[in-house]
Amino acid sequence: MTEQPSFCYRHPDRETSLRCNRCDKPICPQCAQRTATGYRCPDCIKEQSKVFVTARWYDYITSFLTSMILSLIGYWLMGLISGIGFFFFFFVFVIAAAIGGGIAEAVRWVIRKRRAKSLFRTAAAGVIVGGLLVLIPELMFVILYGDFSYLFSLIWPTLYFFLVASSTYVRLSGIQLSR
Repeated sequence: MTEQPSFCYRHPDRETSLRCNRCDKPICPQCAQRTATGYRCPDCIKEQSKVFVTARWYDYITSFLTSMILSLIGYWLMGLISGIGFFFFFFVFVIAAAIGGGIAEAVRWVIRKRRAKSLFRTAAAGVIVGGLLVLIPELMFVILYGDFSYLFSLIWPTLYFFLVASSTYVRLSGIQLSR
C-alpha cells in the first residue's frame, strides 16, 4: 500500500510529512512553529495565545493614564536631582530603569495583573505621551525664541523618557534578556 502524499493546508503546492501535533493538519516547514511539545500550525498557535489575553477594555485607559502621570512625577523627581552636574547623565540610566520598573509595577497593580501585548504597549505609550507633554513646550520655546543652544538641555529628558518607556514595557511583558 502506498501512502498518499500530503500537502500543507496553507500552501497546497508544498508536499510535506509534518503534521500539527494538536489538530493533525499537514504543515510545511515554513508554517510549522516549534513548541515545547512539538510542531504546531499557525491556527493552533493563534488560538492558544488568545487564552493568555485577559485584559478588559478599561485596562487600556487606566494603564495609559497611570503610566503617563507616573512618568511625569518621575520626571519631576529627576529634575530635583539634576543639579549634580556631569555625573547626572550616569544617574539617568540607573534611576530611569528603576522608575520604569516602578511604573510597570503600579500599572500591573492597577490592571490587577491582566495581560495583553497591546496593553503593555499602551502603558509604554503613556510614558511617551507624558514625555511629549514635557518636551513639546520646551521645543516650542526653542523654536519661538530661536535659542538653539537650549536643545542641549533636552538630551537628558529625551534619554530619560526613552529609558523609562522601554523598561516599563520590558518589565510588564516579561521579556528576559538572558536565559
